[in-house]
Amino acid sequence: MKNGTTVIRKPRKNPYRWLIYIALVLLYVWAFSGVPFTGFKETAGQIMRSIVAGIFSPDWNYVYLPEGEDLLRGLMDTLAISILGTVISAVICIPFAFWAARNISRFRFISGSGKMVLSFIRTFPEIIMALLFIKAVGPGSFAGVLALGLNSIGMLGKLYADEVEAIDPGPSEALMASGANRLQQLWYAVVPQVLPGFLNYTLYRFEINVRSATILGVIGAGGIGTPLIFALSTRNWPRVGIILLGIIVMITIIDLISGYIRKKLV
Repeated sequence: MKNGTTVIRKPRKNPYRWLIYIALVLLYVWAFSGVPFTGFKETAGQIMRSIVAGIFSPDWNYVYLPEGEDLLRGLMDTLAISILGTVISAVICIPFAFWAARNISRFRFISGSGKMVLSFIRTFPEIIMALLFIKAVGPGSFAGVLALGLNSIGMLGKLYADEVEAIDPGPSEALMASGANRLQQLWYAVVPQVLPGFLNYTLYRFEINVRSATILGVIGAGGIGTPLIFALSTRNWPRVGIILLGIIVMITIIDLISGYIRKKLV
């Protein structure tokens, strides 16, 4: 304010803004230049029409087949793989979470090593782990469960550790002042605070694992992905359509139920 008048200063322009835009454009140009483009095949239009026609006219007879594998069995297999993988990771990652939490250990290098281990586990995608377990235990649902269970430890452990680090230290200090030991402080002061967050993150990870289990079936790790890749390889588009429809319905229902439960937990 000067002589009773308010002076409005214009915001300064960032001189490096155009350099950032130019760098982004060059980055996109460089990325697309490495994509090989050989053009469309002559039969591309015919194949696309067949795919669209098959997807919009699904094979309803494949929903249930008394004599063999069908859509319902594949979806239930995918759901079972997701549940078992999530439960395994949710249980195993609890000690990793307390190991990586900075407010639990007195020495920084202890929590740092825990975070490093969790980061190392997260570097391997589910597909890579599934391929490794397929070589170890053979193709099937067991390999999918092991892949999802081990891969989810890295992400769930990180989220659990963040939840532990965000707790209120007051209850623990009160118990320590009353003479409680370390285990009693953990059980009566820490666990009640972190349990809702643990359940919330577990449900969120379960939603992700349902989608991942569908993909793992494509490489032979069980679930609905196995009949999907067979239908794609034989160009059975009506069966592809009913499988995709079943996956959409299952994931939508799981998201609605999981979202409702997480709202109750928060």
